[in-house]
Amino acid sequence: MLATAAAVAVAIVLGSMLTYLAVGSELRGEVDTSLRHQAALFATPPALVRLGERLSGGGQIGLSTGAAKGTVRVGPGPEPAPRGAPALSPAAGPVPIIPPKPGAKVPFATVLGQTPDVATGLALPNPAVALNGPNGYVQLVTPSGAALRPKSAATPLPVDRRVRKVAASGGPSYLRDAEVAGSHVRILTSAVPGGGAVEIARPLSEVDHVLGRMRIILLVLGLGGVALAATLGLLIARTTLAPVRRLMDATEHVASTRDLGRRIEATGSDELSRLAASFNAMLEALQRSVAAVDASVRAQRQLVADASHELRTPLTSLRTNIEVLEEGRELAEPKRAALLSDIHEQIEELTAVMNDVIELARDEQAPRETEPVRLDRLVEECLARARRNGRGVTVAATLEPCTIVGAPDRLARAINNLLDNAITWSPPGAEVEVSLEHGELRVRDHGPGIARADLPHVFDRFYRAAGARGLPGSGLGLAIVRQVAETHGGTVTAATVPDGGALLRLRLPVSAVEAEPQLA
Repeated sequence: MLATAAAVAVAIVLGSMLTYLAVGSELRGEVDTSLRHQAALFATPPALVRLGERLSGGGQIGLSTGAAKGTVRVGPGPEPAPRGAPALSPAAGPVPIIPPKPGAKVPFATVLGQTPDVATGLALPNPAVALNGPNGYVQLVTPSGAALRPKSAATPLPVDRRVRKVAASGGPSYLRDAEVAGSHVRILTSAVPGGGAVEIARPLSEVDHVLGRMRIILLVLGLGGVALAATLGLLIARTTLAPVRRLMDATEHVASTRDLGRRIEATGSDELSRLAASFNAMLEALQRSVAAVDASVRAQRQLVADASHELRTPLTSLRTNIEVLEEGRELAEPKRAALLSDIHEQIEELTAVMNDVIELARDEQAPRETEPVRLDRLVEECLARARRNGRGVTVAATLEPCTIVGAPDRLARAINNLLDNAITWSPPGAEVEVSLEHGELRVRDHGPGIARADLPHVFDRFYRAAGARGLPGSGLGLAIVRQVAETHGGTVTAATVPDGGALLRLRLPVSAVEAEPQLA
């Protein structure tokens, strides 16, 4: 708003100055043109007019009659001669003048403010000539520097060195401003043919009056224009910055209430609309992040609650067995061995539960350290481990070479959990079928399958079906499989096969298929 008002103020000031100067120059130009027209009258003085008026200073000016080459006499002399008398007596000596052009009708007397009598050639005096009158004010300057005016003109015009120089030796005419008797006038000084100079003054009071009124008008218009520009700039600024104000209000609201659901209306494609859209996107991303953090915190709390519940039973059993061993010092060897074996199993179970809890407690985001992994070779290593611990269950596999990007240790943990789950539910002598094709690992057992009611929960933490409650395990194996699949951008599903058994599918994004399938 300030910048707009300043720009308008500068424009108005410059425009006002140019307008003022242009009007002033035009008005003064008209005065100068009028002065030059009056001065041009002295270039062709008529030779047939005789002036008989006494001039101020006791001198007379007159023209000879009937001569082709007249003379001008300026100086002291007798009273004006009566009508029809001969020319005035010589005074300071003749001064040649240019003969008049035929038909010239403007004599000296007209320039001096007199009206000539055409019949007699005498000049009849007019009323007193005012300095600030509209017709101009004339003063003659002799070559010696004396100022001559009609008797009706009482105020002398200033005669300086330059005026005397023009009167004595001629030269170009020039214009100047002066203060004469309290009036601001414009004076033209011009050489007279034959010698001397004439000063013609025109008042500038009308010009000054017009320019004074113009200054007031321009000042009022300038102040009004600046005020109007400032008002419009303020309105435009408020309208333009309305999205910024809404953005500020939304920011303060979010900061004070922690409400990330607040959004700003963003329409258009200008910078402020894009800023509002970016702020909305930031709030949405922050809301998703906070929701994910809240979900992670809830999951961690649930994990701790479930883990404490699951650990309570083996810890209680372990404590009981240890207490029995401490109290029964003379306990028979077979019973002691059974108790110690039970304690070892319970310790292993606790260790497995703790390992699974630690695995689930890891960050559920994508693993930070990843590398290309040959999934088929990783599955072969897991199959070798499963065959060693198979408890009479055979494992057959068909693997297609493929490469994925991920964390090898976490992928191996998920594959081992799938194989262990299949071996656990397979009867002795049964076969577990494993296949890998296009990044999908399928593990099928020939056990009792998964009940319809248990299918939605088989990947939940610490969930154990009714038939699995008597089997060893923590109930976290398949939950770890789902977590590994999701953090690697994949999925895991479970289904019951119609002819018996369960089928689990682990799908992972493949970066490359290496070669033809191979048996393992």
